[in-house]
Amino acid sequence: MIDTGVITTGLAASHYLDAADQAAHVRTAEPTAAVSTRLVHARFLVNGEAHELDLDPRVTLLDALREHLRMTGTKKGCDRGQCGACTVLVNGRRVNSCLSLAISHDGDEVITIEGLGAPEAMHPVQRAFVQHDAYQCGYCTPGQVCSAVGMLAEAHAGAASAVTPDVRVRGPAQLTDDEIRERMSGNLCRCGAYVNIVGAIRSVARS
Repeated sequence: MIDTGVITTGLAASHYLDAADQAAHVRTAEPTAAVSTRLVHARFLVNGEAHELDLDPRVTLLDALREHLRMTGTKKGCDRGQCGACTVLVNGRRVNSCLSLAISHDGDEVITIEGLGAPEAMHPVQRAFVQHDAYQCGYCTPGQVCSAVGMLAEAHAGAASAVTPDVRVRGPAQLTDDEIRERMSGNLCRCGAYVNIVGAIRSVARS
């Protein structure tokens, strides 16, 4: 007599054995090749010098500057646009380079901290930061300086902020300490040198 219980049990077990064999095959299979990404050609004018790069379209402006052009003055902080350490000037406007794709700036003019000035010929904002001791560890300083340069240009052009008393007033904005703090609020200093940063920017604005 055929033991149907044995047959039934065997069939059920074979189902699980097949599943186990399949799982083992998946584990031991050769890894699939990475999906290739087509590179995109882009041109930039960085600190007055023309550059041409073939980039993965996912590369940020920050990584293009640091990893491809070796402009390491621009810092990578949070990589989420929250700290401002990566701030550069693009066509005169301040930009968080960690949030901006490099290829979106094809043909643009980019100024990093290296292009603002040198120790022997500092930009007025750089000089003010030194004179007012507006930095401690210095990690956020390149972004602070670039942001301050862009902010001063915005204020001179009459751009209002959240604390501007009357947005109907035309002409350059009056940079009070509250205005400076509000306009620079996107740049964090973990050392807490904010008082001296405001003082440095105030001195440039008044000159």
